[in-house]
Amino acid sequence: MAKLRIAGIDLPWWSMLAPAMACGLLAVRGDSLNAWQLVAVSVALVVAVLVAVFHAEMVAHRVGEPMGTLVLALCVTVIEVSLIVSLMLSGGANTRVLARDAVFATVMIICNGVVGISVMIGALHHRIVSFSRDSISSALSVLAALTTLTLVLPKFTTTTTGPTYSVSQLIFAGGSSLLLYGVFIFVQTVRHREFFLHVEAGEAEEHAPTPGAGTALASLCLLIVSLVAVVGLAKKLAPSIERGVVAVGAPEAVVGVAIAALVLLPETLAALRAARLNRIQTSLNLALGSALATIGLTIPAVAVASVLLGIPLELGLSSVETVLLLLTLLMSTITLAIGRATVLQGAVHLVVFAAFLFLSFVP
Repeated sequence: MAKLRIAGIDLPWWSMLAPAMACGLLAVRGDSLNAWQLVAVSVALVVAVLVAVFHAEMVAHRVGEPMGTLVLALCVTVIEVSLIVSLMLSGGANTRVLARDAVFATVMIICNGVVGISVMIGALHHRIVSFSRDSISSALSVLAALTTLTLVLPKFTTTTTGPTYSVSQLIFAGGSSLLLYGVFIFVQTVRHREFFLHVEAGEAEEHAPTPGAGTALASLCLLIVSLVAVVGLAKKLAPSIERGVVAVGAPEAVVGVAIAALVLLPETLAALRAARLNRIQTSLNLALGSALATIGLTIPAVAVASVLLGIPLELGLSSVETVLLLLTLLMSTITLAIGRATVLQGAVHLVVFAAFLFLSFVP
């Protein structure tokens, strides 16, 4: 495959050209896309996702695990947070519940959909997949605390009416989320880095040469550009998705699910590819790390925006959503606790994911 070798950068030409072309489509103005624009934006979104995965793997190969998976998770989450905050600032009827719906949809997609299909693909190819129990227990303990503090407790507090926090409660929840996520990153990358390394080496890493520093830096920059394109194009597709949802008579929450799924495409594809190569530890690092980053960064950001700008914010989940969240946490603890998984564990997660999708359309 033809590559460009300039100033120490050794990358395929398409991986450098595609992000710029995808960003070029962000110049398309207006909320209503015609048929050709809709096709062009959709194709560009898929291409941007694939290129983002390629560059994320280049960076991951250079810096090693678990830093490699952390790079993609943080990049996607930071841009996703920016998207949520910008939509909050623009106002609208769904502003109050936007952060809650986005965070909940992300957690359910990752912890049930991505984890389930990753385990399923890995087990179908390799019968039994192995991963570190210490890494899973660390991630799930933080995830349980974060989701309960930010998405469940607001429904039961009495200082304010409705599923909301008071200003002081919101500041405490945002600060606690950021603190817990910071401690998790310290444990993952410094204190107990060995917990998050591969139980079994993936076959791809044994043969692929490590990219040079210039190539890795170029890939990091192109990764960020690709993710900007992914989020921007997803935002452009949002009105079309919303009209489609209204046309079929589905609830408005489905729009949040669709947008979250689009934004998470790069992480999902990277996780599935790692699972196929029997690197399930990488898949779980990426999946659970993304769920933690979504809460640990989104909630503090929207808390600051809410307090400083006086934007009303509802964080508490409905009863059905709370049950689904608690089921997900309990099931994840049981199915992943032994450090080994088969197609059965994957199937259980996928069934709960199907229940989440079904109840999103038929609440």
